[in-house]
Amino acid sequence: MNDFLFWLQIGVEHIADLKAYDHILFLLVLFIPFELSDWKSLLLLVTAFTIGHSITLITSTLSIFSLPTDIVEFLIPVTILATCVQNLRKLKSDFVKINPLTYLIVLLFGFIHGMGFSALLRSLLGSEESIVLPLLSFNIGIELGQILILAVFYLFYFLFRRIFSLNPYNIRFFVSAAAFGIAFIMAAERFYLLFNVQNEI
Repeated sequence: MNDFLFWLQIGVEHIADLKAYDHILFLLVLFIPFELSDWKSLLLLVTAFTIGHSITLITSTLSIFSLPTDIVEFLIPVTILATCVQNLRKLKSDFVKINPLTYLIVLLFGFIHGMGFSALLRSLLGSEESIVLPLLSFNIGIELGQILILAVFYLFYFLFRRIFSLNPYNIRFFVSAAAFGIAFIMAAERFYLLFNVQNEI
Protein backbone atom coordinates (compact mmCIF):
# COMPACT_ATOMS: atom_id res chain seq x y z
CA MET A 1 0.00 0.00 0.00
CA ASN A 2 2.86 2.34 0.84
CA ASP A 3 4.43 1.69 -2.57
CA PHE A 4 1.11 2.42 -4.28
CA LEU A 5 0.74 5.73 -2.42
CA PHE A 6 4.37 6.62 -3.18
CA TRP A 7 3.96 6.24 -6.94
CA LEU A 8 0.51 7.87 -6.78
CA GLN A 9 2.07 10.91 -5.13
CA ILE A 10 4.86 10.99 -7.73
CA GLY A 11 2.24 11.06 -10.50
CA VAL A 12 0.22 13.87 -8.89
CA GLU A 13 3.33 15.92 -8.21
CA HIS A 14 4.61 15.46 -11.75
CA ILE A 15 1.47 16.74 -13.49
CA ALA A 16 1.03 19.55 -10.95
CA ASP A 17 4.68 20.66 -11.01
CA LEU A 18 4.72 24.35 -11.95
CA LYS A 19 8.29 23.95 -13.23
CA ALA A 20 6.93 21.59 -15.90
CA TYR A 21 4.05 23.90 -16.73
CA ASP A 22 3.73 22.79 -20.36
CA HIS A 23 1.35 19.96 -19.38
CA ILE A 24 -0.74 22.35 -17.27
CA LEU A 25 -0.83 24.85 -20.13
CA PHE A 26 -2.13 22.16 -22.49
CA LEU A 27 -4.92 21.26 -20.04
CA LEU A 28 -5.81 24.95 -19.76
CA VAL A 29 -6.23 25.47 -23.50
CA LEU A 30 -8.10 22.18 -23.79
CA PHE A 31 -10.46 23.31 -21.01
CA ILE A 32 -11.05 26.97 -21.89
CA PRO A 33 -13.69 26.52 -24.66
CA PHE A 34 -16.06 24.73 -22.26
CA GLU A 35 -18.61 25.99 -19.76
CA LEU A 36 -19.33 24.06 -16.57
CA SER A 37 -22.51 22.72 -18.19
CA ASP A 38 -20.38 21.20 -20.96
CA TRP A 39 -18.40 19.01 -18.54
CA LYS A 40 -19.40 15.81 -20.34
CA SER A 41 -17.81 16.98 -23.59
CA LEU A 42 -14.66 18.03 -21.78
CA LEU A 43 -14.56 14.74 -19.89
CA LEU A 44 -14.68 12.81 -23.17
CA LEU A 45 -11.75 14.82 -24.54
CA VAL A 46 -9.74 14.36 -21.35
CA THR A 47 -10.52 10.63 -21.52
CA ALA A 48 -9.11 10.48 -25.07
CA PHE A 49 -6.01 12.31 -23.83
CA THR A 50 -5.78 9.89 -20.88
CA ILE A 51 -5.98 6.83 -23.13
CA GLY A 52 -3.23 8.24 -25.33
CA HIS A 53 -0.73 8.98 -22.60
CA SER A 54 -1.59 5.77 -20.73
CA ILE A 55 -0.63 3.73 -23.79
CA THR A 56 2.67 5.54 -24.27
CA LEU A 57 3.47 5.39 -20.56
CA ILE A 58 3.32 1.61 -20.89
CA THR A 59 5.04 1.21 -24.28
CA SER A 60 7.76 3.76 -23.57
CA THR A 61 8.52 2.49 -20.07
CA LEU A 62 8.72 -1.08 -21.37
CA SER A 63 10.98 0.14 -24.23
CA ILE A 64 8.47 -1.06 -26.84
CA PHE A 65 8.25 2.36 -28.47
CA SER A 66 9.71 5.74 -27.62
CA LEU A 67 11.06 8.91 -29.16
CA PRO A 68 14.19 10.86 -28.19
CA THR A 69 13.50 13.18 -25.25
CA ASP A 70 14.53 16.30 -27.20
CA ILE A 71 11.96 15.59 -29.90
CA VAL A 72 9.23 14.91 -27.34
CA GLU A 73 10.04 18.12 -25.49
CA PHE A 74 9.68 20.03 -28.77
CA LEU A 75 6.43 18.32 -29.76
CA ILE A 76 4.69 19.08 -26.44
CA PRO A 77 4.46 22.87 -27.04
CA VAL A 78 3.47 22.11 -30.64
CA THR A 79 0.37 20.33 -29.26
CA ILE A 80 -0.41 23.49 -27.26
CA LEU A 81 0.01 25.67 -30.34
CA ALA A 82 -2.31 23.47 -32.38
CA THR A 83 -4.97 23.53 -29.65
CA CYS A 84 -4.73 27.31 -29.34
CA VAL A 85 -5.16 27.72 -33.10
CA GLN A 86 -8.25 25.50 -32.98
CA ASN A 87 -9.67 27.56 -30.10
CA LEU A 88 -9.09 30.86 -31.91
CA ARG A 89 -10.38 29.51 -35.21
CA LYS A 90 -13.68 28.51 -33.60
CA LEU A 91 -13.89 31.46 -31.23
CA LYS A 92 -17.32 32.59 -32.45
CA SER A 93 -18.74 29.17 -33.29
CA ASP A 94 -20.20 26.31 -31.27
CA PHE A 95 -17.36 25.36 -28.93
CA VAL A 96 -18.84 22.14 -27.64
CA LYS A 97 -19.46 20.56 -31.04
CA ILE A 98 -16.77 17.88 -31.25
CA ASN A 99 -16.28 15.50 -34.16
CA PRO A 100 -14.44 12.13 -34.15
CA LEU A 101 -11.34 13.70 -35.69
CA THR A 102 -11.02 15.95 -32.62
CA TYR A 103 -10.91 12.90 -30.34
CA LEU A 104 -8.28 11.29 -32.57
CA ILE A 105 -6.11 14.42 -32.48
CA VAL A 106 -6.37 14.71 -28.69
CA LEU A 107 -5.54 10.99 -28.43
CA LEU A 108 -2.41 11.63 -30.51
CA PHE A 109 -1.52 14.58 -28.26
CA GLY A 110 -1.91 12.19 -25.32
CA PHE A 111 0.68 9.89 -26.95
CA ILE A 112 3.16 12.78 -27.06
CA HIS A 113 2.55 13.98 -23.50
CA GLY A 114 2.74 10.39 -22.26
CA MET A 115 6.29 10.13 -23.58
CA GLY A 116 7.11 13.24 -21.56
CA PHE A 117 5.69 11.61 -18.43
CA SER A 118 7.54 8.34 -19.08
CA ALA A 119 10.97 9.99 -19.07
CA LEU A 120 10.62 10.69 -15.36
CA LEU A 121 9.08 7.30 -14.65
CA ARG A 122 11.87 5.39 -16.39
CA SER A 123 14.48 7.28 -14.39
CA LEU A 124 12.79 6.28 -11.12
CA LEU A 125 12.20 2.62 -11.94
CA GLY A 126 15.81 1.48 -11.90
CA SER A 127 15.62 -0.35 -8.57
CA GLU A 128 12.10 -1.73 -8.98
CA GLU A 129 11.75 -5.48 -9.54
CA SER A 130 8.22 -5.14 -10.96
CA ILE A 131 6.91 -2.13 -12.87
CA VAL A 132 3.22 -3.09 -12.82
CA LEU A 133 2.37 -1.34 -9.55
CA PRO A 134 4.46 1.79 -10.28
CA LEU A 135 2.92 2.11 -13.77
CA LEU A 136 -0.62 1.73 -12.43
CA SER A 137 -0.31 4.04 -9.45
CA PHE A 138 1.75 6.66 -11.34
CA ASN A 139 -0.88 6.78 -14.07
CA ILE A 140 -3.70 7.09 -11.52
CA GLY A 141 -1.74 9.89 -9.88
CA ILE A 142 -1.46 11.69 -13.23
CA GLU A 143 -5.24 11.43 -13.67
CA LEU A 144 -6.00 12.65 -10.16
CA GLY A 145 -3.65 15.57 -10.76
CA GLN A 146 -5.40 16.42 -14.01
CA ILE A 147 -8.80 16.36 -12.34
CA LEU A 148 -7.49 18.63 -9.57
CA ILE A 149 -6.05 21.07 -12.12
CA LEU A 150 -9.31 21.18 -14.08
CA ALA A 151 -11.26 21.80 -10.86
CA VAL A 152 -8.96 24.74 -10.06
CA PHE A 153 -9.42 26.08 -13.61
CA TYR A 154 -13.20 25.91 -13.25
CA LEU A 155 -13.06 27.70 -9.88
CA PHE A 156 -10.94 30.57 -11.19
CA TYR A 157 -12.98 30.78 -14.40
CA PHE A 158 -16.20 31.05 -12.37
CA LEU A 159 -14.75 33.64 -9.97
CA PHE A 160 -13.31 35.81 -12.73
CA ARG A 161 -16.60 35.84 -14.60
CA ARG A 162 -18.63 36.66 -11.48
CA ILE A 163 -16.29 39.24 -9.95
CA PHE A 164 -15.22 41.09 -13.10
CA SER A 165 -18.32 40.38 -15.23
CA LEU A 166 -16.09 39.17 -18.05
CA ASN A 167 -17.49 37.94 -21.33
CA PRO A 168 -16.65 34.25 -22.03
CA TYR A 169 -15.56 35.28 -25.54
CA ASN A 170 -12.94 37.67 -24.10
CA ILE A 171 -11.67 35.10 -21.60
CA ARG A 172 -11.32 32.43 -24.29
CA PHE A 173 -9.55 34.81 -26.64
CA PHE A 174 -7.13 36.12 -24.00
CA VAL A 175 -6.25 32.68 -22.60
CA SER A 176 -5.81 31.07 -26.03
CA ALA A 177 -3.77 33.99 -27.41
CA ALA A 178 -1.56 34.20 -24.31
CA ALA A 179 -1.00 30.44 -24.28
CA PHE A 180 -0.12 30.56 -27.99
CA GLY A 181 2.55 33.16 -27.30
CA ILE A 182 4.04 31.17 -24.41
CA ALA A 183 3.97 27.89 -26.37
CA PHE A 184 5.50 29.54 -29.44
CA ILE A 185 8.48 30.76 -27.40
CA MET A 186 8.77 27.33 -25.76
CA ALA A 187 8.68 25.55 -29.13
CA ALA A 188 11.21 27.95 -30.67
CA GLU A 189 13.66 27.46 -27.78
CA ARG A 190 13.33 23.69 -27.87
CA PHE A 191 13.62 23.57 -31.65
CA TYR A 192 16.81 25.62 -31.40
CA LEU A 193 18.22 23.17 -28.85
CA LEU A 194 17.09 20.20 -30.93
CA PHE A 195 18.65 21.66 -34.08
CA ASN A 196 21.95 22.30 -32.31
CA VAL A 197 22.03 18.80 -30.86
CA GLN A 198 21.39 17.28 -34.29
CA ASN A 199 24.19 19.35 -35.78
CA GLU A 200 26.63 18.21 -33.09
CA ILE A 201 25.93 14.52 -33.76
